[in-house]
Amino acid sequence: MVVGMHRSGTSFLTGSLQQSGLELGKFSAWNPHNLKGNRENLEIVAFSDEVLAARGFAWDNPPTEPVVWTDAERSRARELIADYDGVARWGFKDPRALLLVEGWQELLPELRFVGIFRHPTAVAQSLAARGGMPQEQAFALWLAYNKRLLKLYREGAFPLLCFDEDEAVLHRKLDVVLEELGLEPSTEERFFSPELKHHKQMRQSLPAELQKLYRELCRCAR
Repeated sequence: MVVGMHRSGTSFLTGSLQQSGLELGKFSAWNPHNLKGNRENLEIVAFSDEVLAARGFAWDNPPTEPVVWTDAERSRARELIADYDGVARWGFKDPRALLLVEGWQELLPELRFVGIFRHPTAVAQSLAARGGMPQEQAFALWLAYNKRLLKLYREGAFPLLCFDEDEAVLHRKLDVVLEELGLEPSTEERFFSPELKHHKQMRQSLPAELQKLYRELCRCAR
């Protein structure tokens, strides 16, 4: 499971994993805000939206406590998992799934994670460009998602990358992660291309809580 907030490099990471042999199932190869596609399984995205909406939440209105799935939701998730029957190495990416991770862990005890994060100002710029989201709201969402990311990492360390890294450095670290996962780094053209990084971090003072969390994530990253 690729974990990370929206607009934080999860598409780059998932596309790179797929390019190296990970099966994604029914993924989206096109997206108006990502020229290479967001690489999301649309049925898993729909499931996430339904589980959140049933409790009055959404991707941009995340729950503050772990979500306990109903029996019907567990049954639906098992159907989604069954779509990968017979596939030796598969995965999925949906930033919303980070809000529902406990349910996935219950159904998939051997589930492994690969994570990525990005500077709050870069994420805020991207969300503003995509849908006009105010910076204050984007910062609050960044905090909510990345608190979950750090909590998950502390429960059991997994490969974590920083999307703010220089492209060459990022790919060098990615190759190490791929090898650790038993995947072959691609010898073809990389999935990454400059249009995947429209926005860079800005020089501005951040709220102390965001600064602290970003620095902590950087300490945990490869």
